[in-house]
Amino acid sequence: MRQLFFLVSLLLTYYLSPAADLAQESAQHGDIDLAVTLDAGEQSGNARATVRIHARREVVWSLITSCAEALHLVPGLVACDVKETAPDRSWQRIRHVLDYSWFVPKLTYEIRASYDQPARVSIERVSGDLRVLRGSWVLESDGDSTIAHYTVDLAPGFWVPRWIMRAALKRDLPKMLRALRTRAELVQKQKSG
Repeated sequence: MRQLFFLVSLLLTYYLSPAADLAQESAQHGDIDLAVTLDAGEQSGNARATVRIHARREVVWSLITSCAEALHLVPGLVACDVKETAPDRSWQRIRHVLDYSWFVPKLTYEIRASYDQPARVSIERVSGDLRVLRGSWVLESDGDSTIAHYTVDLAPGFWVPRWIMRAALKRDLPKMLRALRTRAELVQKQKSG
């Protein structure tokens, strides 16, 4: 059984890793601009992504600041609990549990989300299993559409297979942005119709 697990891990690493190790990769994923930078050991990285959403900024804002919605948008997120909220609602302390896959342990961490409604959300790790987690959402109005910019710096603080780090930044980030766009456009259509 142990040998089978090792063989499967080896095959996944081989097939899911690109042949060339690129320090920075930029791509146009059709509808999403994405730039990913990984460190030499691919144990930390950052990403920037932009997507146009055919919904008003207030609709997008309501989705990115909702724990209930986060569970539907963020791949692997299985729990999102608001632990504390500022009296003026300018920030929240939020606990996340991420169950990425069967071969990576569940990650539990807390973030502080600072709000500049309806234009910006800044995220900073407070505690938990991740060593570094920093990010932001910046929402720009463009007529009846919103241009959403997302950035994230990530370092797990423990060894993970390199293809998982790549997948988290290169595959799951576009999935999250497409899910956000789909949900926001549906909500906008319901409000308009």
